[in-house]
Amino acid sequence: MNDFFESALAERPVMAILRGMAPERAVAVAGRAWDLGIELVEVTVQSPDAFPALEAVIRAGESRGKPVGAGTVVSVGSLRRVAKLGGRFAVAPGFDPAVVEAAAEVGVPYLPGVATPSEVQAAAAAGLRYLKAFPSVVLGPAWFRALAGPFPDVRFVATGGLDARNAGQFLDAGERA
Repeated sequence: MNDFFESALAERPVMAILRGMAPERAVAVAGRAWDLGIELVEVTVQSPDAFPALEAVIRAGESRGKPVGAGTVVSVGSLRRVAKLGGRFAVAPGFDPAVVEAAAEVGVPYLPGVATPSEVQAAAAAGLRYLKAFPSVVLGPAWFRALAGPFPDVRFVATGGLDARNAGQFLDAGERA
């Protein structure tokens, strides 16, 4: 699981997140992201009606050799559906050991969200080295510097409120992506 994120984020530490788009629009935006050099595209599936957009982007990604994943994957059922559609990774706003276990079973790299040292410790104990820090803009760059001490082997992907104006602050604080 960790190897996927290590290699996928090695050269371009950016992930495009598509939320609430119709399938056609999602495919167009994903294509633009790929054209700009963004390798990872995530389509959030916070409701069942978002799965058609995910499936359309997965198919578009397959035709271009690009990995597409699902975001807001908060249940084992959703994780299994993502895997069945061919999702290459899954992301969540929080840490749920049952979903982590299911992801390992179906072979889908999983990036769960954390916001406390206890969550980081639990995720690391579950074998995860890459974690989504959410909501990053609320946690702030100092949070990442503080957690680097007790968790030097954990790599964080900042999500939630980041944009071109503030992303550099988070990368400078030691975030992976």
